[in-house]
Amino acid sequence: MRKRIIKIIAIIFIIIGIILFIFPYLSNYAYEKNVEKNEEEFIEKISDEKNIDILQKLYEELQRRNEELFESKQENLVDPFSYEQPSIDLSEYGIENNIIGYLNIPKMEINLPILLGANTENMKLGAAHLTETSYPIGGENTNCVMAAHRGYGKAAMFRNIERLEYGDKIYIQNFRERLVYEVYEIHIVTPDNISELEIKEGQDIVTLITCHPYRHNSHRYIVKAKRVIEE
Repeated sequence: MRKRIIKIIAIIFIIIGIILFIFPYLSNYAYEKNVEKNEEEFIEKISDEKNIDILQKLYEELQRRNEELFESKQENLVDPFSYEQPSIDLSEYGIENNIIGYLNIPKMEINLPILLGANTENMKLGAAHLTETSYPIGGENTNCVMAAHRGYGKAAMFRNIERLEYGDKIYIQNFRERLVYEVYEIHIVTPDNISELEIKEGQDIVTLITCHPYRHNSHRYIVKAKRVIEE
């Protein structure tokens, strides 16, 4: 009887171990399927001809804001709290869930929604755009900075950012077009280094930020990519 009980307990522990092992994979699969579904709805909505005029107004507004950020030298970029709250309400332009587009990085095997404002809730959902940096519409004198978790249990997000190498492609599908960027710089900085968020004159850049090393938060892993025309 005792041996039988020990055997049952051992089986239970094995089952628990298997569940704990496969749970992250199942969770990530569910996350990816949900993102895929939401992206399809997003593409369908922005492709609807009746939304063209209002989305054009959004584009012009974000262009204006990007120009102001450059001209003011991002004067309001003073502390982490300035990253968190979006300064524009996308629902006024018919875009729901605060999602302005999608970030696709083949080398990392990820496709993430881009949400405005790097606050706690948005960071759980995808790549969060840092307020007071350029909006993800491209253009001269822009640096769109996005942050994502690296150790988030439910989805990979930026977990495998160290796979990226010079020349790798980063794609942004916003509400208007698909933008292509190519990695040209990778380095590690301290959390208080905000120079990585600054706009560089004449450049069209995307900057990815996450914690480093993996599962720790002492530094920031930075990947910079410049706009290219894909042939």
